[in-house]
Amino acid sequence: MGKENEAPEHTGSIRPAPAPKPAQTAATMPAENDLAYAKAAAAQVLARAGNDASQIWENPGTGARGIVTPLADAYTQDGFQCRDFLASYIREGAESWLQGDACRIHQGTWTVRNLRPLKRT
Repeated sequence: MGKENEAPEHTGSIRPAPAPKPAQTAATMPAENDLAYAKAAAAQVLARAGNDASQIWENPGTGARGIVTPLADAYTQDGFQCRDFLASYIREGAESWLQGDACRIHQGTWTVRNLRPLKRT
């Protein structure tokens, strides 16, 4: 018999590596309490204006964290000044990305209108 027909040899001296944690799927949204921190960070960074700023956020209760970064310039929609942004979401070693938009509504306060998983093309 040739070697191609032989079963692999197992000695039992080395344990197999644990399976990696499954990555968060693109369709999965973070928990509401984590989203609250990400939305607050979005409002803060958008209030500062500029395209070269990012805002770190962290939920100390869950350990989730991320960064919110504005995209491009503001635009007008439905009479409000609006802006798009990206937000990272890291929890228990899994990372995902969200895309959203916010508008300056009440007395200059930025309010997140949409936040959804990033669609990669």
